[in-house]
Parts: sequence; C-alpha cells; structure tokens
Amino acid sequence: MRKVIFGGANSLDNFIARKDDAVDWLLFSKDVEKIMKDMWENIDTIVMGRKTYEVAQRMGGGGGGYPGVKTYVFSRTIKKPNKKKLFFVNEDAAVYVRRLKEEKEGKDICVLGGGVLAKSLFEADVIDEIGFNIHPVLLGSGIPLFHEMSRQIDLELKECKQLSNGCVLLTYKIKHA
Repeated sequence: MRKVIFGGANSLDNFIARKDDAVDWLLFSKDVEKIMKDMWENIDTIVMGRKTYEVAQRMGGGGGGYPGVKTYVFSRTIKKPNKKKLFFVNEDAAVYVRRLKEEKEGKDICVLGGGVLAKSLFEADVIDEIGFNIHPVLLGSGIPLFHEMSRQIDLELKECKQLSNGCVLLTYKIKHA
C-alpha cells in the first residue's frame, strides 16, 4: 500500500504562510535542497486543495502540475478540464485519497499545502506520516498549518534533525486508530 505523507515548512507558531500567502520568511540551504530532492524521488502523486492550487498558480508553479507527478486538486468550485497529469476532483477527498493509497502500483502520495485538506484526511485516518521543516520564526499570525480536529492523533517520532539554517526537521509516523 502507498504511504500518504503530509509535509512542508512552517513557523514555530504553526503557520505555513502569512495572511497574504507570503512565504518570504522561509530559509533555504543545501540540506533543505537535498531533503526536497529525496522527497521528490519517492513520490509520484500530489494532492492539494483549491486554496493551495490557487496560491501555487499565483507563485508560478503547480498550475500545470509537476513533472512526472500526477496532481489532484480537490475543489467543489473549480470546473476545469483535466489535463494529462493535473486532475480536478469534486468527490470527497478522504474517500478519493484512500482509493489512491490502495492502488497496488505507485510511489508515495504527498499532501501539499494547507491544513484544511489535511484536517479531513487526518480525521478519516488516511495520512500515514508527517514531515515538517520548522523554521526559527514566530510569525504571530497567518495561515495555520493545523486546524481544530474532532479527535486526538497520536504520533511516533521517526526523525528529529537540526539543519544548517537553524531549522529543525521533524518526521512522525501516525499511530492509526
């Protein structure tokens, strides 16, 4: 079975972007480049919500999908035709991602971006792993990474690594219900 991973970068106070979607506070380094390169080698599917898709389009990426990777955008409002590797899905995200996860062939699935989609996948017990690059900044406000959930999600630490830029990489396995 394929693994569903929720990952990315966030501030220490739980934000993935400023209120205007800006990510000018993100710190890059050689070790971050390697982490991202390794991640892309192990996934062939990205799932994201409408808001993340729209932000990616404004920033000049994600609008046509990612090379060699199928991208699924979950939205009740976007009505665009599917492209070769970019698919718009109007179904329940948790049901759809569970089907992707159960496919016999394929690499890992990355939940990209915001916490609204991730919340629904956590509550449906679809996500298997969390990996975040926590940045040494307190933004004070912004777009939250995690939203209030209906239940507790227990985790098992897989890795904790300090990066050269002062960030901390944390990887947790989900203890499924």
